[in-house]
Amino acid sequence: MATGLERLDDDRAQMVLQHIRIATYPLRVLNPLLGLHWEVHGQEHIVIDRPAIVVANHQSSVDFLGMVYMWPMFHKITAIAKKELFYAMPFGITAWLCGTRFIDRRNPDKAKASMNAALDYVKEKSVKLWVFPEGTRSMADEMLPFKKGAFHLAVEGQLPILPIVYSSYRGFLNHPCKIFNPGHIIVTCLPPISTKGMTKADMPNLMEEVRSQMMEVYTTTSSEVHHPWPLAEAVKKHS
Repeated sequence: MATGLERLDDDRAQMVLQHIRIATYPLRVLNPLLGLHWEVHGQEHIVIDRPAIVVANHQSSVDFLGMVYMWPMFHKITAIAKKELFYAMPFGITAWLCGTRFIDRRNPDKAKASMNAALDYVKEKSVKLWVFPEGTRSMADEMLPFKKGAFHLAVEGQLPILPIVYSSYRGFLNHPCKIFNPGHIIVTCLPPISTKGMTKADMPNLMEEVRSQMMEVYTTTSSEVHHPWPLAEAVKKHS
């Protein structure tokens, strides 16, 4: 039987999650205003009330608008991001409003404590935790090597990994030329990957397996997207 304190903690958690969901709705208006069309594949792999570590490729701050678009599909989800993102307006404050947990990577002890606290929260409340395993943004043909943090959490907590892949933004976004056109993005939710029975020794193979699956989907979906304003000619004019 739950104690009064446990019920209070559950009520607070539910209230926070409800506030997060409410906060995402006005933020979703940014997508049509910016001309971004999100097409989600594999939503059936998002199982409500099952904790998981979500890993997604990281291309730009636009990733967060995709997260905002998908937030209601997850029902209960939080995210981890580097502390520097908080100061990248307007995305930092909106990420904070949506419950993102910021970690200071320059302070390993604090970062580890924050990650462990997030893992405890995820397991206790059956929440999903969104992490960008590349650690920094990249719009190259290949995803950057994955860092261990997300996979350590998954193995430590014996939680499934739910890979999510954004198709390339290069058809509508170019940072050096300061071009941001309307764009079409395919977001693919892959089947969850179990970590049951795995140990730290299994992490390198696990990381490579997840990255390989994500790269295959990234290449395929990036060739399928259609952008209303092709970027190639615009980039040529600025080069």
